[in-house]
Order: sequence, then C-alpha cells, then structure tokens
Amino acid sequence: MYSGLLHTHSFLRWVVLILALVAVVTYFMGWLGKKNYTRRDDSIGLFFVASMHTQLLIGLLLYFVFSPITKVAMSDMGAAMKDPVLRYWSVEHITGMVVAVILAQMGRTMSKRSLSHENKFKRGAIFYLLSLLVILAMIPWPWMANIGRSLMP
Repeated sequence: MYSGLLHTHSFLRWVVLILALVAVVTYFMGWLGKKNYTRRDDSIGLFFVASMHTQLLIGLLLYFVFSPITKVAMSDMGAAMKDPVLRYWSVEHITGMVVAVILAQMGRTMSKRSLSHENKFKRGAIFYLLSLLVILAMIPWPWMANIGRSLMP
C-alpha cells in the first residue's frame, strides 16, 4: 500500500505542477490583459485547488499511516530534528506543502468573492503564484542531497 500511494503521490506532483502553471498564466493574463472572468477561468482555479487537496490527502495518509520515515521520526522527534533527512520528511515537506495548499485555497476563495473581474484575476494570480513557488521549493527534486526522489515514480 505504501509503495502504491507513494507512486501516486509522486505522479500527481506533475498534475499539480501543470495545473498550477496553467492557473498562474491564465490569471496573470486575465489580470494584466484586463479580460472578463469566465467560467473557464473559474474552472482552471477549481481544478488546480482540487488537485492540491487530492495531493494533500494522499500526503497525509502517507505521513500519518504508511510512511516508515515519519514513524521513525515520530518515535524520537528530538533526534529527528538533528537529522536533516528526517527533519525534511517529518517537518519541512509537510509544513511547506500545507502552506502551499492554504495559499492556493486562499487564492480561489478570494477570487470567487471578488466583485470585479480584475480583482478575481489579481487575487488568484498572486496567491496561485505564491503557492506554486512554495511547491517548487518543497518538492524533493532528484538533485537534493539525501532527500531527492526521482522525477517519475
């Protein structure tokens, strides 16, 4: 079960990244191009945020139920904080990704509540970009020493 969830989580990162890029580009183009906010624009934000929530749920399952790494870390958090690999997986990765989900959700919520087309795009663009930057910073890229994961599951 662990391996299957880990592979799914790793594969879905690409779905999230693609949707994040599409959302950021769409919302910036709408904001800077002074376009009207359409159902299509709303759907792009919805799909991005939904993919983030799906990824978070799988990540939480891995974190709290299946991951042998977090089980080791949780057994002695003091020691885990001194080990860069355990600290990354038990604290840094999950914290960063939860922040990214919150930013994406804030962008969606604030965008939907805005009355003007410009503000819908502006708020979505800013918060989706911030979310994307946090995601990019917290993905365990292959070149990251000791914590890197392969690009494809």
